Amino acid sequence: MNLEPKISIVVSVFNEQDVLLQFYESLSNTLKTIDNSYEIVFVNDGSTDQSATILNQLAQSEQRIRIIHLSRNYGHEAAMLAGIDHARGKAIVCMDADLQHPPAMLPEMFNLYDKGYNIVLMKRKERADASWFSKQTSSLFYRFINYLSPVRFEQNASDFFLIDDKVQQCLIHNFRERTRFLRGFIQMLGFNKATIEFDAPARAAGRSKYTTSKLIKLSINAIVAFSDKPLNLGIIAGLIMGFFSIIVGMYSIVMFFIDQPISGYTTIVVLMSFMFSINLIIMGIIGKYIAYIFQEIKQRPIYLVSHIVESSKA
Repeated sequence: MNLEPKISIVVSVFNEQDVLLQFYESLSNTLKTIDNSYEIVFVNDGSTDQSATILNQLAQSEQRIRIIHLSRNYGHEAAMLAGIDHARGKAIVCMDADLQHPPAMLPEMFNLYDKGYNIVLMKRKERADASWFSKQTSSLFYRFINYLSPVRFEQNASDFFLIDDKVQQCLIHNFRERTRFLRGFIQMLGFNKATIEFDAPARAAGRSKYTTSKLIKLSINAIVAFSDKPLNLGIIAGLIMGFFSIIVGMYSIVMFFIDQPISGYTTIVVLMSFMFSINLIIMGIIGKYIAYIFQEIKQRPIYLVSHIVESSKA
C-alpha cells in the first residue's frame, strides 16, 4: 500500500456491529470512483459488541484499512482526534459509521478540496430521525453559543467534515485540550473554508450513542471551550440585586415615615431564597471552569491506543 495515500477516511466506531459491513461496502464503492490512493482508518472506541472482530476481519481482507483499537471508550470526540492523529492522507474526512453521514457526499467534498479549500464543513438541512424537540434544542444551542462566543459557528454543522494536512497539523500540535468541541475547533481555525448542505438519513441500524446526558455534557464543553462570558454572571447578578436592594430600601424608608411599616418576613424570605439561588448557580459555574482547568493541568492523555491492526500485506 502507498505509505502516503492522498485520502484518509476516519471513522469512529462504538458498538456498530449491525451496520459496519453495510457502511464499508457503501464507502469503498464511493471511494473507488474518486481515487484509488486512499486509506480507511477505523477507530474502535472501546466497543463491547462484535465491532472489533468485524473490523479486524475487514483489515485482513483489505490492505487499505487500518484499525486503531483504543484501550477503552474515550468518547466520540477523542476517537475522532485519534483517527486524525493517525491519518496519513493529504485530505482527511471524519465521518460516522451509522450511514447518517452519506458516503455519496464525498465526491462533492473532494471536488472543493481540489479547488483549494482547506476545510469543508457538512451542514445538515434535515435529519430523518430527528424529533421536533431535538431540532429546537439544537437550534437553541447554536444561538446561545453564537451569542457567547466571539467565533460564529455554522448552525447544524456536524462531525462530518474534510480537513487538509495543514489543518491536521494544527489539531495535532496546537489544539490538545481535554475539554473539546472538535467541530468548533475546525470552524475557528480560519483558512479557506466551504460549506455543503446535506440531508441526513435515519440510522441504518442500532441506536444513537449520544444520550441526553452526553449531549448536555458536549454542550457544556462547547460553551466552556469557547467563552468565559458565563463567569460574568456574578457581576451582572450583583448589579441587578444591588439595584433592587436600593429600590426595596427606599420603599421601606418611605413606608416607615408615613407610619405604614411593611411586613418584613415575606420580603426577607423571598430575597434570601433568590439570592442564595443566584449564588449557588454562580458557584456552580465557577466550579465547572475550575474543574476543566484541573483537567488541563493534569495533562493526562486524551486517549490511549491498545493496538493497531492492518493487513499483513500493508
